[in-house]
Amino acid sequence: MTDQINRVVLAYSGGLDTSVILKWLQQTYNCEVVTFTADLGQGEELEPARQKAQMAGVKTEHIFIDDLREEFVADYVFPMMRSNALYEGLYLLGTSIARPLIAKRQIEIARQVNADAVSHGATGKGNDQVRFELGYYALAPDIKVIAPWREWDLTSRTRLIEFAEQHQIPVAKDKRGESPFSTDANLLHTSSEGKVLEDPWQEVPDYVYSRTVNPEDAPDAPEYITIDFERGDGVALNGEGVSPATLLTKLNELGRRHGIGRLDLVENRFVGMKSRGMYETPGGTIYHLAHRGIEQITLDRGAAHLKDELAPRYAELVYNGFWFSPEREMLQAAIDHSQAKVSGTVRLKLYKGGVYIVGRKSPNSLYSEKVVTFEDDQGAYDQRDAAGFIKLNALRLRLLGRRDA
Repeated sequence: MTDQINRVVLAYSGGLDTSVILKWLQQTYNCEVVTFTADLGQGEELEPARQKAQMAGVKTEHIFIDDLREEFVADYVFPMMRSNALYEGLYLLGTSIARPLIAKRQIEIARQVNADAVSHGATGKGNDQVRFELGYYALAPDIKVIAPWREWDLTSRTRLIEFAEQHQIPVAKDKRGESPFSTDANLLHTSSEGKVLEDPWQEVPDYVYSRTVNPEDAPDAPEYITIDFERGDGVALNGEGVSPATLLTKLNELGRRHGIGRLDLVENRFVGMKSRGMYETPGGTIYHLAHRGIEQITLDRGAAHLKDELAPRYAELVYNGFWFSPEREMLQAAIDHSQAKVSGTVRLKLYKGGVYIVGRKSPNSLYSEKVVTFEDDQGAYDQRDAAGFIKLNALRLRLLGRRDA
């Protein structure tokens, strides 16, 4: 016996899984389905999703396709990048950071159309079910959530295809059989996992990569670029002012050309298992290193080191789906406060899969060539002061040494 549901908002891509879910919801809950497709810069034509939804009987006014690229980068990617967050020291959180925005917009639409429930296509094994649903419940505590993968008996891709064919749901030819791997994409990254990637000893086949050239085939000459920052956010590329989404788009193309941003990772999912994924984050990798570069000369040591302590906690919160939690917001407030003087320009060299900081300058720089020089500093720093500094720091070590001699 299912709860009485009159209308449900489905996060809908138009692919096999969500097309089957759309029909399954109509049948199982005898309800009206509203589809929501988010353009997060995944690089796919989204109009086919509208056509497929119409073919499935969704009313035209209940098909939502929203361009969220600028909001995604400005309000989600950039705040996260200010923290220098890396999950387990490596992963730039490309899938994780997209989920709260999708959840937020889905809840907004649910309120707009007076829906009883929301639904998603995440499986019961992964992190995305947690991320979506924590977002839903944070924004609409009493919303009904329908997660078909945790309810239905369509437990394999073969069963999904059989269901699709029984109900005249179009199936792409490359889906007529076991797909070699699954992918998720947005403006920040593309992730691939499953099938050919499930053996962590086997190298990722070259055909899995879609957003970067093989570094071995990248140009033989390096390319130099500059990124300008204001209060911790990128605002210009090579001196030309650009919007957040435009900046990331342009950096993605640079990263693609030079084979930058590939990551083969075995990570710990929030639900408990380890999984092996391949991530391509070309523009995000360049941006992350550039942001660290401008912080090198504008952040005080104490603030910089505290940020490095906070970053793993921040990354874990984003990875686990707690974007809307008070602890993430508290960390964000501290991080944003640290960025008040993080403005200036970073020069980078891109070459064969590598990103190298080769220059940085800022009107707020804390770097003093006069103090640090190996030449005559004309009294800017009295080297004799170091003797007392060292003796005070050595005092407890000397006491320990005498005791234990």
